[in-house]
Amino acid sequence: MTNHEVQVVNDSSQRLTLIIYILYLASFFIGITAIAAIIINYLTKDEVANTYLASQFRWQIRTFWFAVLWTAIGFITVFLAIGYVILLANGIWMLYRMIRGLLALNERKPLDV
Repeated sequence: MTNHEVQVVNDSSQRLTLIIYILYLASFFIGITAIAAIIINYLTKDEVANTYLASQFRWQIRTFWFAVLWTAIGFITVFLAIGYVILLANGIWMLYRMIRGLLALNERKPLDV
């Protein structure tokens, strides 16, 4: 996406992206909300195609799948001390990604994925 592209984004798409971020953040307390968020991401990603929100959706989707991967690795290795470190690092990384995404969303800017 170049700076010369016209990016028309309606308020409902902007709000939906915010709601998805909130669902991901809520998953720290209620894990099932991340499942709801990823389903919404996939069901509505065509609505944000060719806008800066498309990069937001890619950011959210990649964050989800990498978090799932590292959570699985963390749980598999939890009997070793390293598993707890992996889970903690994964949580911090996911929190960072959500905050960075929210800041870019607030500024209506795309994310480098």
